[in-house]
Amino acid sequence: MRRKIANGIKIAEINNDNEIRVTGNVDFKIDIYRRISKITTLPNEFPDAHSLVNDVRLEYVIAVKGVVRLRPSEAFNKKMETGTVEVAAEHVQVLNAVRGKLPFLITTSDDVKDSAKEEIRLRYRCLDLRRQQMTSNIILRHRVVKLLRRYLEDVHGFVEIETPMLSRSTPEGARDYLVPSRVQPGMFYALPQSPQLFKQMLMASGFNRYYQVARCFRDEDLRADRQPEFTQLDLELAFTPMDEMLKLNEDLIRKVFWEIKGVELPNPFPRLTYAEAMCRYGSDRPDLRFSLELKDVSDIFCGTSFKVFGDALASGGVIKALCVPSAANVYSNTTLKKGDLYNEAMKSGAKGLPFLKVSSDGNIEGIAALASSLNQQNKEKLLSVCAAGPGDLILFAVGLEKFVNRTLDRLRLNVAHELNLIDHAKHSILWVTDFPMFEWNDDEQRLEALHHPFTAPNPEDMGDLSSARALAYDMVYNGVEIGGGSLRIFKREVQEKVLEVVGISSEQAEEKFGYLLEAFDMGAPPHGGIAFGLDRLVMLLAGASSIRDVIAFPKTTTAQCALTRAPSQVDPEQLKNLSIHRV
Repeated sequence: MRRKIANGIKIAEINNDNEIRVTGNVDFKIDIYRRISKITTLPNEFPDAHSLVNDVRLEYVIAVKGVVRLRPSEAFNKKMETGTVEVAAEHVQVLNAVRGKLPFLITTSDDVKDSAKEEIRLRYRCLDLRRQQMTSNIILRHRVVKLLRRYLEDVHGFVEIETPMLSRSTPEGARDYLVPSRVQPGMFYALPQSPQLFKQMLMASGFNRYYQVARCFRDEDLRADRQPEFTQLDLELAFTPMDEMLKLNEDLIRKVFWEIKGVELPNPFPRLTYAEAMCRYGSDRPDLRFSLELKDVSDIFCGTSFKVFGDALASGGVIKALCVPSAANVYSNTTLKKGDLYNEAMKSGAKGLPFLKVSSDGNIEGIAALASSLNQQNKEKLLSVCAAGPGDLILFAVGLEKFVNRTLDRLRLNVAHELNLIDHAKHSILWVTDFPMFEWNDDEQRLEALHHPFTAPNPEDMGDLSSARALAYDMVYNGVEIGGGSLRIFKREVQEKVLEVVGISSEQAEEKFGYLLEAFDMGAPPHGGIAFGLDRLVMLLAGASSIRDVIAFPKTTTAQCALTRAPSQVDPEQLKNLSIHRV
């Protein structure tokens, strides 16, 4: 007797007479779970097995002993890996039955028309994970992680090192998840938002190539591609210049896409500076599978009689336009004034949606006051700048540049989806570089780090850190950021200056980050790194619409676990042990 592990078959024992014993969940009629093998019964030769099989229902756990044989040619199933053979059952044993009605059927729930609501799927996750699509997603995730580990370790000599889950709270953007200490009453740990500081200290420790498949936690508002606990591939390298850093990560992601999807990504990846991306697309993660670009037309409307535009320019704002080819007849004037596209503009914070249309004879029409404000020369200039022709629609946004960009970015994506402008067979990947070091926080009336305060400023901009560019880079795939990183600060004096810009004094820096500054003083090398959102990367590779579909046990959009009903209240005695009292 020899033992064999087969795809999806829990255990298969095969003897020299081709006799086989398989175990698994009943899928469709008497198919073995995960469509591994077809079981047939012989009522005349083995009546007991045949009789028992008739009582078996979906998702029963059974063991079948029988003989492997070739199917009749007319019964071959090319969709199954074992579609040319079947198991003639001699003995069938029910290992476990299903008690009660299933909340949804596994065999049909991958079909759109029969799909269960997500809250039901999450509540009965162990059943949901049996679905072919979910099983494929989780196995895909495993394959990606395995590939990343092997490539980093075997090809580039990285060392995987775990960093603490219980540390101290640090200002990294989002709110921390706090863990009270029982042995230090009134004191708290914070769960890591990232291993940022520990990996920098590993660089100071002489581990020049570190990586980790790291669990991270952020207490922030959720959406389809965010979870309160998530996984990232974390890398840090010493003595690695910017271009080498980007090349290594390009090679890594090219390897993943080729091995997992058979997709050949460009070599090298295109690059856009942050300023270029915002100017041309209104976003620092542009989707370049379609070519709609924003155009600054402020100079064309200088001195305009159209009050909305004139007031915006007078107050230091800008006017940008988005030309949508052949869309003049797709969107009626009523729709543009009150419809879905108008509502999209409102959601971005715009106060209206100015527009013009180019008629078939080349004239401009639309909002009458706007059209009449343009003389012939400016009309021609507008059409030239926007590359607009007959049948095209020109959308405008006015105001402060960051709000204008936000509006037109949203409209750009909206019309691209509505008009099927996106080439879904295309793979758009690029680097966005040269981010600003800081951005203004209106609520707190101060500068804050755009990425985090440990990012190195561009040496050319050290004279005015408040407006400096960062040595930072994001990798963007099909309009989604899949990774982001930077070269790091590795000298105390630079770190203290950067912290001072965000409002952290030298004394506060010593109290919060003294251990990091101390490591810098002991000879930290130049270093940098990147973190890839593993959940998001796998979601894109799987073609899923939510990262919840590539995580075995995810949280809902309200940060709850539908399966275990976490978070939950705890026993008052537990709170007492932690010196916590309910108010």
